[in-house]
Amino acid sequence: MEKTDPIPATFPGDGTPGTSVSVTNGLTRKGLTRLYRAQDVRELDRQAIEVQGIAGIHLMKRAGRAAFNALLARWPEPDAISVYCGRGNNAGDGYIIAALAAQRKIDVRVLQVGVTDKLSGDALTAYQFACREGVEMSPLSESPVHRHRGVVVDALLGTGMHGDVRAPYIHAIEQINGSGCPVLAVDIPSGLCSDTGRVLGTAVKADLTVTFIGAKRGLFTGRGPNFAGEVTFDDLGVPPAIYNQVNAPVTMLDLQRLLGAVPPRPADAHKGMFGQVLIVGGDAGFGGAALMAAEAAARVGAGLVSVATRPEHVAAMLTRRPEIMAKGVTSGLELEALLKSAAIVVVGPGLGRSSWSEQMLRGVLNCGLPLVVDADALNLLCVERIAPHPHRDDWILTPHPGEAARLLGRTETKGTDVQADRFGAVEQLQQFYGGTVILKGAGSLIKGPEANIGLAAVGNPGMASGGMGDVLSGVLGGLWAQGLSRDLSAALGVCLHGVAGDKAARGGGQVGLLATDLIPYIRELLNSAPN
Repeated sequence: MEKTDPIPATFPGDGTPGTSVSVTNGLTRKGLTRLYRAQDVRELDRQAIEVQGIAGIHLMKRAGRAAFNALLARWPEPDAISVYCGRGNNAGDGYIIAALAAQRKIDVRVLQVGVTDKLSGDALTAYQFACREGVEMSPLSESPVHRHRGVVVDALLGTGMHGDVRAPYIHAIEQINGSGCPVLAVDIPSGLCSDTGRVLGTAVKADLTVTFIGAKRGLFTGRGPNFAGEVTFDDLGVPPAIYNQVNAPVTMLDLQRLLGAVPPRPADAHKGMFGQVLIVGGDAGFGGAALMAAEAAARVGAGLVSVATRPEHVAAMLTRRPEIMAKGVTSGLELEALLKSAAIVVVGPGLGRSSWSEQMLRGVLNCGLPLVVDADALNLLCVERIAPHPHRDDWILTPHPGEAARLLGRTETKGTDVQADRFGAVEQLQQFYGGTVILKGAGSLIKGPEANIGLAAVGNPGMASGGMGDVLSGVLGGLWAQGLSRDLSAALGVCLHGVAGDKAARGGGQVGLLATDLIPYIRELLNSAPN
């Protein structure tokens, strides 16, 4: 019997906007939870201006000041600031930044892309303000950036792009990226798609991005984290009521809120109350994957953990972790006895693609138990003779982009089209396969049948090493076996895994980070639950 999910329609962590927050290495502060598409943020802007009566130029001034303050907070005494301005409202924010810098007597100049007679409305007003403050204006073609001096501000394109970046903006972006200076991006790095996190041909690589009114979801997944750097959000003081008028179907997950949904253990607890997880995997030569999954399941609190694997792996598993019940199986018939005592089955770690692998997967798919499906089990799902109708409610699928492409029948793309629209891909996967889908990668996405898409902005490049997915699958199985709901297990498991990776990297660095390094931190984090 599953324990009640405290927020069944959305992922825990979906709070109220209206704060200024910073996101550093994916860790959220204060309650940034709702993530928006560009068209949704434009609607928030319209609500603020037309319904709430806030003048557009006032929002622009607030945005410019928020960005300028963030610049000074990160680089307190810049000896120069170079601001790249395009022709839209994003440029208007840049002109405000330049004017504020001039008021501070900072050496500042604007490098203009395109002619200023195309400016209009609030952007023109901001330009005139900068001119009155004596800001030096230079055409892009005549002005190389201040090399190795000061800070560069990207106020070129904003969120209104359609299609790939074109000249002369390509040249401007090349100058910014080649400047050797730290870079602040206004609202979003120019050339990064705010809806998907896809690079539109080329993009500014920022150290700090200051985004406004509604946090753009593309900043936190796909290529977004690599190009956005640290992300700071400011709501510009708009009334909280406007956020109730615009739907935001993507939720930034927050580990502390998720931990708050984990019930305390009763004083008379026994191992039978916390479920038994069966790990099925470890084909010849791949026993370590199954063992890592098993150890992770045990460390998150599953009452019992067993492994069905190739017989030659059993001795090593028991030597490494005697608490695990390891059984060598050579056929689907031998697997049946182990399935009878399990509450959750994790299939895929080290499973391989041999005839033995296929037997194991068939037996698991026919057992009627809730499943966590990972690695080669996902690849074998694409084989029609094994799983002719692969749709069910009681499973969690955990593909990386390449596996997701194969599950969607896009075998020729190797995951590139999945990365180009991760939100669309996770929606399609969930609709076709059912259950809950975790699309792994930078900014992992979690999609259940009714919940919002959850985005876990946690983890780091050091986690690009073998076995990380095996540990995650064991964490998911161990949490689910204890009675947490499927969606809560998925969201909590991904966040535990990513934050543990961040803690491990801070302790010893990213290079050489191993999957098993995460397990002690996962246990530590889970035991910090406020219950």
